[in-house]
Amino acid sequence: MAAIAEQVLGRAMAQRDALTDLVRNLVEAESPSTEPYVHVTARRIFENALQDVGYRVRDTGPDGEYRHVYARPATRSRGEPIQLLLGHYDTVWPVGTLAERPFRVNGNTMHGPGVFDMKGGLAQIVLALRILDELGLEPPLTPVIFVNSDEEIGSRTSTNYVRMLARRAERAFVLEPAMGELGHVKTSRKGIGRFTITVFGKAAHAGLDPESGASAILELSHIIQKLFALNDPERGVTVNVGTIDGGIHANVIAPHSEAVADVRVPTIADGERIEKAIRSLEPVTPGVRLHIEGLIGRPAMEVTPRNQELWLHARDIGRSLGLDLEDAQAGGGSDGNTTSQYTATLDGLGAVGDGAHAVHEHLNIDKTLERVALLAMLLMSEPVGRAS
Repeated sequence: MAAIAEQVLGRAMAQRDALTDLVRNLVEAESPSTEPYVHVTARRIFENALQDVGYRVRDTGPDGEYRHVYARPATRSRGEPIQLLLGHYDTVWPVGTLAERPFRVNGNTMHGPGVFDMKGGLAQIVLALRILDELGLEPPLTPVIFVNSDEEIGSRTSTNYVRMLARRAERAFVLEPAMGELGHVKTSRKGIGRFTITVFGKAAHAGLDPESGASAILELSHIIQKLFALNDPERGVTVNVGTIDGGIHANVIAPHSEAVADVRVPTIADGERIEKAIRSLEPVTPGVRLHIEGLIGRPAMEVTPRNQELWLHARDIGRSLGLDLEDAQAGGGSDGNTTSQYTATLDGLGAVGDGAHAVHEHLNIDKTLERVALLAMLLMSEPVGRAS
């Protein structure tokens, strides 16, 4: 392994210009989640890069604007066991952001909207596959790639595809960015839910006949307190009411109100408990009724035995490359939350840097090239099993 690791690392560190050029091209093709009609350029850039390393590529997804990328080796035989490479090409940045914050390289750092989350990770996939091809290395499991266009808005049209591929895969490597400048690999992620609580009351004149009304806003004040009471910092459970709305005019007893809550949970069991508690809310104000919608849409990615085994395997491979890898839990979710329910999953294998969803978003070039080598070595490693 040591000899191959040295070769792979050398090839990776020599790909500085290739990494810069591909990331630049991807970043300059803006692809915000909420504007899918502009996605085609970024998608074609990534697809062409995959074709250049011998992959057969096709668009997939439901009819409509959101299209995802599925790729496999052009010479792959059907029925062979697979390993899944997962990512997304959509970003949180609207069209026009590039004019305000253009792509630029400053020494060992790349800057630009989406450079860290996660167009750097997409470039890593291409470069790792190129290294294997150039060295004539054949992975023991066929690498299959799925990159979606709606991850930043919850993978609404792509989760079924992710789930289907995860069921077939021996393992999943998620090229979401590493955690911060230290580059921690993500071995667990919180589950995420969103709930909308709507209160229906009864309108009445606030001065002439208030007793005949039923205030939806009064009831919502009780609901909000009950929701915040579900927070458990020691367990890592957070319930946040992020938006509220309601009422007609100041002189009208409010007939309607609404709150939207974000939920983050460290375990699947916590998610089930919090979801049950929210769905069990009952009104205390006479004359009102509640309507509750929502669910834990992304179950927690937990430190399962198979995930832990894959992490320890990756840590050993990192050592062969001279990398001292550490792991951490992420508060946000990814498609790794989904794959983890079905197969061994390792997340945060993407770019090293900082500033996801922030104006200081950047990527460390040398450390990201080291992660190219790590990915190539992981793809070449023998599977460590699927014990649950």
